[in-house]
Amino acid sequence: MTAFIDAELVALLRDLESDRVERKQSFKGSAPDKVREAVCAFANDLAGHGSPGAILIGATDDGTPAADFAVTDELLRQLADIKTDGNIAPPPTLLVEKRRLASSDFAVITVWPCDTPPVRYKGRIHIRWGPRRGLASAQDERILNERRRHRDRPFDVQPVSGATLEEIDRLRFEQEYLPSLVARDLLLANERSFEQKLAATKLIAAENEAVPTVLGLLVCGKLPSDWIGGAYTQFLRIAGTDLTDPVQDEEVIHGTVADQIRRLEEKLEAHNRRRIDFAGVDRESVGEDYALVALRQLVRNAYMHRSYEATNAPVRVYWFDDRIEIHNPGGPFGSVTVENFGQPGVTDYRNPNLAEALRALGYVQRFGAGIAIAKKHFGARLSFQVQPGVVAALIHREGP
Repeated sequence: MTAFIDAELVALLRDLESDRVERKQSFKGSAPDKVREAVCAFANDLAGHGSPGAILIGATDDGTPAADFAVTDELLRQLADIKTDGNIAPPPTLLVEKRRLASSDFAVITVWPCDTPPVRYKGRIHIRWGPRRGLASAQDERILNERRRHRDRPFDVQPVSGATLEEIDRLRFEQEYLPSLVARDLLLANERSFEQKLAATKLIAAENEAVPTVLGLLVCGKLPSDWIGGAYTQFLRIAGTDLTDPVQDEEVIHGTVADQIRRLEEKLEAHNRRRIDFAGVDRESVGEDYALVALRQLVRNAYMHRSYEATNAPVRVYWFDDRIEIHNPGGPFGSVTVENFGQPGVTDYRNPNLAEALRALGYVQRFGAGIAIAKKHFGARLSFQVQPGVVAALIHREGP
């Protein structure tokens, strides 16, 4: 992927607004919403350019610099948040930078087309045709669905050979998953068939290829682990500090990813010891061995970032007397390496469509923030063992 050179941006700045460029005078008022809609539309690339689109902030409609506009660090941070705030899913590939063009400074967002459209902003598919932006029609949506090429698809939207529509829990899909993913007004006006809805949400390969995808089985499958070897969870509560010590509690958790997360978090809450500390005669404080809000982040990260390909290993959670270990198969992916793992702003998605699903279901509020939240609560008690094929989070218990 190559960013625009200055000459290309100047040409886009001075040319008529098209389906490859949008201008905004500032990032105030309604602009944050409009810019996100434009990012979504460029990522969908309905026209099929296969090239990035540019959003130039600080430019008037005719391309001249906006008065009293300055590119600040805070503005660039707000623009970079567009990728990770969870409103656009799957997370778009974009670059935010300050560029000096024709003797003036502009904030530039470069957005590359998504390999697995459609991309949604707040449940709606935005597209561009010429200088206009709007919502995708059913035909536009079909075009975007058909554009996915098997060799370009992430593993989470690959079809599962041998699986049929019978493996999809229709009731869960229509009453739980679809309403969480697609805006309510669009659902009310929706006349698509069951297969069309499944294809649009990437739960089957295509409307005319009704084979469940990995995503379809993970989020709405009746028995996902029958088809995806490692799609289950192993929980152990060990009375001691070594795997050879007696097992106090154990459970193998099956079901969809949401089912596994929910059941595992119930287990964690049940085993989390609470303490009441009397800080004075008239007040007391309640503490716990492990902050559940941070544990949840690490658990959900394990499901979102683990590898479901070529492994039969489950997510494993071992609770010892002095620590908790969360193991997920699949090492660093993409731009994340052993060296930069866990650093602020460094994130990538092995399962971008599963990330979208977990966001829609309410298990992810903000992309890329899980480890930061866990570090904030656990501090030095949290460490990671990062290897090419597995990542383990270790959280040590506080106090005696």
